[in-house]
Amino acid sequence: MTTPALGVDVGTVRVGVAGSDETGMLATPLRTVPRTPAARLWRELAEIVDERSPQCIVVGLPRRLDGSEGESAADARRVAAQVRARTGLPVEMWDERFTTAAAERSLIANGRRRAQRRRSVDAVAASLLLQSWLDARARTTTSR
Repeated sequence: MTTPALGVDVGTVRVGVAGSDETGMLATPLRTVPRTPAARLWRELAEIVDERSPQCIVVGLPRRLDGSEGESAADARRVAAQVRARTGLPVEMWDERFTTAAAERSLIANGRRRAQRRRSVDAVAASLLLQSWLDARARTTTSR
């Protein structure tokens, strides 16, 4: 199955991964991977890349409310550079402000208990950031 993109939400404890459908229109949460040990993170990310053959990986950039970047953004940029080096794929950074909060609200609204939310919130956040990127890409493509 070929997908145009993967979305990656980098957290301090877990990394969420989402993938787009074959048409590049719809993002879906795939899985949440523990950030440590690093070997597991890179192994699981490589498995996902092999399974889904993306053309691009979109890494969430956690900006502050005023648009500036802090330590979390610097960490996301470091991970994005590692993803690019390890996969050889193009990597784009995408503003992910509020995606984790929106994902949490969505999971609560769907009746997920705290433990269930903790296991899936990062993958849902990755799907929200990837969906935002897909939507923006579709708008620029159709406006040409």
